[in-house]
Amino acid sequence: MIKFVVFILFFISSFAQCADQLKFLNTEANKKLDLPFSKATQVGNLLFLSGELGVNPETGKLVKGGIKPETKQLMLNISATLKLFNSSLDKVAKCTVFLVDISEWGEFNDVYRSFFKGNYPARSAMAGSGLGLGARVEVECIAVVND
Repeated sequence: MIKFVVFILFFISSFAQCADQLKFLNTEANKKLDLPFSKATQVGNLLFLSGELGVNPETGKLVKGGIKPETKQLMLNISATLKLFNSSLDKVAKCTVFLVDISEWGEFNDVYRSFFKGNYPARSAMAGSGLGLGARVEVECIAVVND
């Protein structure tokens, strides 16, 4: 019983310390859109990116052409966000992939694979009935912040 109480106290203490480290990160462009989420949040040295779509940052529009062009653009967007907040694709620990159609999994993988150099992040994926802006794919990531 004492071990359990010590564990609970340790867990609560650790959680409280992390809550003090929570940072909400945004870009000026994202702030102007007045959307109800941050571009990323940081807790300690972990960076949690919001889901990214294949939106061209210059036009604010979803790129045309389907799953492959969207995947390429969203990975470029993720890379830019990581760089902005002091990380990079080689520091990505986990990705979650949301697809509209699971039959496009192979095409997604063809593009996704090209952004990593041999060490792939842990990953899970799911398919659903729709994504924002009519996108075919969305990806969110967790990465380590550079020292």
